[in-house]
Amino acid sequence: MTEAVLIDLFSLPANLQNNIQGLLRNTLETIEKCSSIPAPFVYVMCCQRQGGERNSERQSLLPALRDFQSLNKRLEVVHALTTAAALYTIKQRLDEKDLSIIKVVLPTLRKDVMKVYIDYFFTEVYQFEFEDLQVASDCENLQIAEPRSEGQMLPAQDVALIRSEIQMYLESLPSLKGELTILRSFLIPDDIFLHGFTTRTGGISYIPTLSSCNLFSSSKRRDPQVVVKENLRRLANAAGFNPETFHRVKIAHANAVCIMGKTEPDTYDGIVTNQKGVTIAAPGADCIPVLFADPVRKACGAAHSGWKGTLLGVSMAIVNAMVSEYGCNVKDILVVLGPSVGPCCYRLPHESAKEFHRIHPKCVRLFDSASPYIDLRRATRILLERGGILPENIQDDSVTDQNQNITFCTACHPDKFYSHFRDGTNFGTQLGFISIKD
Repeated sequence: MTEAVLIDLFSLPANLQNNIQGLLRNTLETIEKCSSIPAPFVYVMCCQRQGGERNSERQSLLPALRDFQSLNKRLEVVHALTTAAALYTIKQRLDEKDLSIIKVVLPTLRKDVMKVYIDYFFTEVYQFEFEDLQVASDCENLQIAEPRSEGQMLPAQDVALIRSEIQMYLESLPSLKGELTILRSFLIPDDIFLHGFTTRTGGISYIPTLSSCNLFSSSKRRDPQVVVKENLRRLANAAGFNPETFHRVKIAHANAVCIMGKTEPDTYDGIVTNQKGVTIAAPGADCIPVLFADPVRKACGAAHSGWKGTLLGVSMAIVNAMVSEYGCNVKDILVVLGPSVGPCCYRLPHESAKEFHRIHPKCVRLFDSASPYIDLRRATRILLERGGILPENIQDDSVTDQNQNITFCTACHPDKFYSHFRDGTNFGTQLGFISIKD
C-alpha cells in the first residue's frame, strides 16, 4: 500500500518544460483516482533555477494544484538546485511521518539515475516502485517502467558524478545538536596514542533517535551509509585521523579478535594493531567500547563488549592477542571502559544474570528478581584483573572518578549518548577509537 508518491519533475526534457503544469495535473488526477488509500502524501520535486526565486517558481505550479483539494494538505513542492538536495529534503519529510512505501513517478530516462540516488540515500527499510511520467486517461494506461538489463547499467562516470554531488551536499549541511565532542582518557598517553570516545553531537543525522553523530548504518535503520560516512569524516577531521585507514569491528557479540595485517575474520568483536596511522574502533550503544594501549610495545586494541561478549571474555581475548602478537607485558597494558549502560539501568533475564553472579555476586543487583540489574563494567574489570591487568591500569569512571569524564551511563544521558536499551530498534551508535601516532 503506497504511503507517499514522489513526482520527479527535476530534469524534464526541454520539449516538456513548457507543459509542466499539464503533466503535473494529469499525474495528480491519476494519483487521486487510482490510489489504494485516500490522499497519500505527495511530493513534487522540481529544479530551482540559478538565481530563481523559490516562491515564484512554486507559485507557477499553483494553477495545476488548486483543483486537488483531497491532496491539498498532503502535497508539497520541493525546489532545490540539485537532485541530491531535493531528494534528501523529501527523505526528511518521509522520516518525519515514518513513511516507507513510496511510488516514484518520473520520466522513463530518469529512472536509472534516480535509482542511484535512492540507493545512496535510503536503506532497506524503504520500499520503492516506479511509474512512467505520462499523460493517462485511466489507471490502466499507467505503464510500469522495466528495469535496464544487465548490460545497460548507468555508466560508471555518471555514478561517480552522482556520488560527488551527494558528498558535496552532505558536507555543506550544518552540524546538529551542537559541536562534535570527543571524550579522552587521562590514562592513555597522548604523545603516543590518538584516541577518544564519541558522543551523539556534531553530526548530520536528523532522525530523533539517531541525531546527530550516528556512526553505524544498518539495513534495519533509516540512516544510510552515506550519512554515517559523512559523520565519520567530521569525526576524523576533529580528532585528526585519516578516515581512509579507519577499521571498526564487525560485531557478532562474541570474542573473536582481528589482527591487523593478517586474514580478516568474517566477524569479530575485537581488533588489535601495532601499525602507525591505522585507526581501530569499537562501537557501543549500551555495550562497552573498550580501548587498550601498551605504551611500552606501542600496540593498541579495541573491543565491543556486550553482555554476551563480556561473558565470553572478549576483553581478555584482546589482552592475549596483544601479548602473543606484539610481545606485550600484561602489566603494561592500559584499559579504558567507555560510555555504556550502567548497573542503574541494565537488566537481564534471571537465567542470563546467573552467569554474571558466578563471576562475582556484586555484578548482580536484585538477584532473586525475574530481571536482575547487571553491572557489565564490574564484570569486565574483574575478568581483566584475574587475567593480570593491574587495577590501577583500568579506567572505569563509575568507580575511579565520580566526576565521570568518560564512563557515563548511556541510558541515563539522552542528551549525550545513544542507547539501544532506552531508544529501541532505530537507535544510534557512538564508538571508541584509538591509533598509534606517526
